[in-house]
Amino acid sequence: MAAKGRRFSPKLHDSSKMDNYITPATALGRLLRRALCAVALCLPCSLWAQQATYYASATGEKGAALKTALAHIVSDHTVRSYANLWVDFRETDCRPDGKVWDMYSCITNFTFGDDQAGNFKAEGDKYNREHSFPKSWWGGSSGIPAYTDLFHLYPTDGYVNGMRGNLPFGEVKSVTKQSAKGFSKVGPSAIAGYGGTVFEPADEYKGDFARTYFYMATAYESSFAGWAESEGGIMLAGNAWPGFKAWALDMLLQWAEDDPVSDKERDRNEAVYGIQHNRNPYIDYPGLEQYVWGECQNVPFDAAEYKDPATIVGIDVPVVGPSGADAPVYDLQGRRIRRQHHAGIRIENGKKVTD
Repeated sequence: MAAKGRRFSPKLHDSSKMDNYITPATALGRLLRRALCAVALCLPCSLWAQQATYYASATGEKGAALKTALAHIVSDHTVRSYANLWVDFRETDCRPDGKVWDMYSCITNFTFGDDQAGNFKAEGDKYNREHSFPKSWWGGSSGIPAYTDLFHLYPTDGYVNGMRGNLPFGEVKSVTKQSAKGFSKVGPSAIAGYGGTVFEPADEYKGDFARTYFYMATAYESSFAGWAESEGGIMLAGNAWPGFKAWALDMLLQWAEDDPVSDKERDRNEAVYGIQHNRNPYIDYPGLEQYVWGECQNVPFDAAEYKDPATIVGIDVPVVGPSGADAPVYDLQGRRIRRQHHAGIRIENGKKVTD
């Protein structure tokens, strides 16, 4: 087996008959015979039976159809009142030290209840209820379940929350505003495809927010197209699938990959499930977004024997076809895992890395 983090480039010998062209299948055959890659791709995750049962009706679906099947499962939930959220946060967003878990600021030590709402003049004064998916994007109506859906509502510092307003998430190329220690930032977008002002969360929470947005695109699939007609049109594409504009989707997929599911998210998922009685599938199945929008769209989802894309061991096959184009790379199960002209994919520290 290869050392973790290494990528194998098998030496492919010249062939006058093939004009130096070797098919991916042949390359993989040689790799197998040499036992250079003994790890099977997409190893099944260990899942608890209740989770597999909960998502069972989505088994066999892929791509857009998978997203719709998941929507039918997770969209029906117990709707909370807006006032309930203050109490709910004590279950969903409590740090190990008992303080409020604030994902917008790294200097706060809010006490539940005592520091909620009220007036604030500076960072660290008060926390409030943040719609991480801005409510103005659906017109601000409080009459829909999304208004109090805990999967996108978080307790955050009121001052930093105000700094964000309803800006879309993004990555800044320069900073015009920032929270203490540069934890959260506001500035012009550095992402190709959008040049407006964005709010960039801390790296450690980018994956959390990406999975939040994947949930919103799924649970509210039937409403998503209409939401793009408002301010949400900055990130939203005006359709049920893919739902996001290309720049936003590419960024969110990258965030989810760079910041994998954490214990914090798993614990919060369980807490929200206990309150709302629905779940975020993108937390339950790390990498599920790749089955809906990414490189595993042609792979059927299996709720009981889920195959996490992050376990894919890539093989960099330096094959050049007769036309000079890069050849695609396939996994050991015969599925293409790399588009042409992409660099190699490997596993490093338990994460999929693209060079």
